[in-house]
Amino acid sequence: MKKVTLYASLLLLFFFTATLVKAQSENSIVGVWYNTEKTAQVEILKRGSAFIGKIVWLKDPNPGGKPAIDKDNPNPKLKSRPLMGLNLLEGLKYDSGMWEDGTIYDPKTGKTYSCQVTLKSKDVLEVKGYIGFSLIGRTVEWTKAKP
Repeated sequence: MKKVTLYASLLLLFFFTATLVKAQSENSIVGVWYNTEKTAQVEILKRGSAFIGKIVWLKDPNPGGKPAIDKDNPNPKLKSRPLMGLNLLEGLKYDSGMWEDGTIYDPKTGKTYSCQVTLKSKDVLEVKGYIGFSLIGRTVEWTKAKP
């Protein structure tokens, strides 16, 4: 009898695990997310077959009484563009539980990196920016913003 209970428990555990994995769909990252420092919110949207992420809220949208701008961008023509509405994520494509082959722009450094995103839980995204190989890079966690 104990073996039957053990097998039934294992079967239920497998069923629930499979259901959770299946529940993660391509659109699971769509929504509004806080960056690691909680100084910005990024809205992730699907555009065509790819995902983008744009800044929709800043903790300090008007430093010094003026709108926050992309002052660290290496391109002089882009240094005066506002951070609000700026696309940080571009071209992410869903593949087997991961969104990859996109880019992430870091307005603090003015640099763009290759990017991949993984959904750690329904409220936590793991965002990795890297140059060259995804094994080397910086990984941060973003948290889901409550509506």
